Amino acid sequence: MLRITSFFFVFLLMAGLAKAAPFIEGLEDVPMMDGMTQIKDSGVDFGNAESRLVEVYLESVKLNFDEVKSFYQKTLPQLGWAPLKNDKNMVSFGREKEIMEFAKVESSPLQIRLTVKSK
Repeated sequence: MLRITSFFFVFLLMAGLAKAAPFIEGLEDVPMMDGMTQIKDSGVDFGNAESRLVEVYLESVKLNFDEVKSFYQKTLPQLGWAPLKNDKNMVSFGREKEIMEFAKVESSPLQIRLTVKSK
């Protein structure tokens, strides 16, 4: 009986984690903000053991850029990213040997270019 109960608990836990915030494809440690979607086949992803470049595009018809910046300014430091720059159309963070930039491309609907590159 204990085995079945343990299995059921693990199953529920895994189901809950699967329903947790999705992550950005190509950047599996960067959460996708609720209300944003990733534009499929719009980015670049290449690198090697020493460096990498990942570029993805996100969009939203519900959010504005200030809301997106605020979300990532609160979330990314918890994942080890330190704020670097913040202006009207761009916000950036650094972690170890990488830089992450969120840049507003379009306002309506909101379109953002997210780039992670080696320093």
